[in-house]
Amino acid sequence: MSNERICGNGNPVGSTEKSSAKKDKLKAKHAIHWIRKDLRLHDNPSLLEAVKGSETIRVIYVLDTKVDRHTGIGLNLWRFLLQSLEDVDDSLRQVNSRLFVVRGQPADVFPRLFREWKTSLLTFEEDSEPFGRERDAAIRLLAQESGVDVAVCRSHTLFDPQLVIKHNGGTPPLTYKKFLAIIRALGPPEQPVPTLDLQILAGCHTPVSEDHDEKYGVPSLEELGLDVRKIHSEVWHGGEKEALVRLDRHLERKAWIASFEKPKSLQTACFLVQLE
Repeated sequence: MSNERICGNGNPVGSTEKSSAKKDKLKAKHAIHWIRKDLRLHDNPSLLEAVKGSETIRVIYVLDTKVDRHTGIGLNLWRFLLQSLEDVDDSLRQVNSRLFVVRGQPADVFPRLFREWKTSLLTFEEDSEPFGRERDAAIRLLAQESGVDVAVCRSHTLFDPQLVIKHNGGTPPLTYKKFLAIIRALGPPEQPVPTLDLQILAGCHTPVSEDHDEKYGVPSLEELGLDVRKIHSEVWHGGEKEALVRLDRHLERKAWIASFEKPKSLQTACFLVQLE
């Protein structure tokens, strides 16, 4: 039987059942952290949850090229994604770990990985979108069938969307003013958690084989069968490091931040611009 818990910034706030201390002592803890939108090492509570008390940790990204090609993803977005994955892998190398890019569909690859890696814990960031919630429910069930514990942390949004809806009587707030009133009542968001480093990883390692790049390396656009001759010049470089640099640049503009106002435009005008 598996154990599931939901956490906010690394702090468990609920679980389906109590974990067994005796079980943890007798059985080595081998964790998988499944990254999706959280392509970063900083402020990643679900990643830290995977490391906590584990003997081994594998950070994986499931690359489902069949589904992605049918969703209309263009070359620029593919390039941005691969750059982001390369950046995560580079950051993990600096703490003696690696990224595992696994090809296939999540429902197909996880049962195999659970067996091969003797996984006892799976962690991932909560996805609030309908497609993500449906996918994650299926993976939770597979984990339960394999006896794998699941820990899910909220970190994609500053506030829990379900909590915002709850405080609005069970329906989403329809105006920005109402939304601001709700989050003001909820209080400030939780503080960021520490960035994964060698000290946090002490006692936990990542098994890496000699053929890791061949089996789990980040593929190139050509390896994915994409025609690079049609790609446009790069405007935005993908990756956590580039994102943090851009964020710092914006935060240096203190006068602009202090005087920022919502653009004075009609919603209908914005809608027409998007259609064009």
